[in-house]
Amino acid sequence: MSKIIIIGGSLGGLLAANVLHREGHDVCVLEKVRGSMDGRGAGIVTHDALFAGLRRAGLDGTEALGVQVQQRVALDAEGEEVALLEMPQILTSWSRLYDALHQLLPAERYVQGVAVQKVDTDPAGAVVHGLTAEGAKTWAADLVIASDGIRSVVRQQLAPQVQPQYAGYVAWRGVCDEAVLSERTLKSVFEKFGFGLPAGEQIIGYPVAGQGNDTRPGHRAYNFVWYRAATETALAALLTDADGTLYQGGIPPNKVDWRQIADMRQAARALLAPQFAEMIEKTAQPFLQPIYDVYSEKVAFGRIGLMGDASFVARPHIGMGVTKAAQDAVALADAIGAHGATPQALLAYEKNRLPEGQSAVARARWLGAYMQSQTNSLSAQQAARSALGVVTETAIDLGRYGHLSSFPGVAAHRPDFAAVASTIL
Repeated sequence: MSKIIIIGGSLGGLLAANVLHREGHDVCVLEKVRGSMDGRGAGIVTHDALFAGLRRAGLDGTEALGVQVQQRVALDAEGEEVALLEMPQILTSWSRLYDALHQLLPAERYVQGVAVQKVDTDPAGAVVHGLTAEGAKTWAADLVIASDGIRSVVRQQLAPQVQPQYAGYVAWRGVCDEAVLSERTLKSVFEKFGFGLPAGEQIIGYPVAGQGNDTRPGHRAYNFVWYRAATETALAALLTDADGTLYQGGIPPNKVDWRQIADMRQAARALLAPQFAEMIEKTAQPFLQPIYDVYSEKVAFGRIGLMGDASFVARPHIGMGVTKAAQDAVALADAIGAHGATPQALLAYEKNRLPEGQSAVARARWLGAYMQSQTNSLSAQQAARSALGVVTETAIDLGRYGHLSSFPGVAAHRPDFAAVASTIL
């Protein structure tokens, strides 16, 4: 039985831990946050590969984790339908997945309150150095997997040249309770994956589980993501709280300046369909996400591997963040099963996942080119797409709907589109 330390106890770390634990490895997750992490994040677009990874992690009945939608719709500024597409998909939420995965892992294998400082390796193994409330502590392992997010401490140690690159725009996000919405909003968009395309901006939304992870009609919520251009100067203002404190890289939801929220809501009333403006108005605590790319040339470093957002961050337009982490977890387990808990296993994992991660970043950049054209010299005409084009391409399951995509490299990335097309449409 191999000893494997996973740094980071969010969804990616939990997926890897559960898969490896079920396959007989001695797994320990080290998480920086102490206490409950439930309630973090917002909506998650699911893909078949995510459900496959969840089943591999021991989570049966995964379809029950989300809300099924049948259609996608785009609304104009008056709230009228301008595009409609049949595209069945299941949408879920961060907290619902976290709760399910956290319960699967034995409590003693999930250690909170550990601030990892560095990882040392030698030919025989690896040692994680961390700070806890009781002081400095070390953990020895055969392999260490870093799943510690976009600003990974481990990646900074191993590949300091790989830094998050700001894309030139932000996403305002939030979740609005179904019960407070008007009949018009409920009937026209709530049951659908919704889109709005004001000039130079994009908003998407979809239904997810509500309070207590409840998916019953009347108890659900609607998750929205509103992309808005922001220069570096504007970003600094958005990341500064009402007391003047700047949060580089990302601001906690409860610290977003109320005046910025008020301005955002006013803009929603002026620019968005009334249905989306209503949701934003009735959301208690909208939060702000700067959009970044993280692109790696290497994810295996001897006995240390990177996964999830520690290895690649693709913009949310592809809706692949958690699915990519699930694919990473499965690929890790397969490589360790074939090669043991060795550097060779991580090289095999890297060979599998490096091109996939790079392709995800490239596709997300392509989808986000329109937003970037608002803040740099990229031709807006070159980046523009029709409403139907945006609805068709955004956050799709490539395994199901890739035949609809016009992304230049997509056919080579998923060559079986023609074979599945007749079963989808």
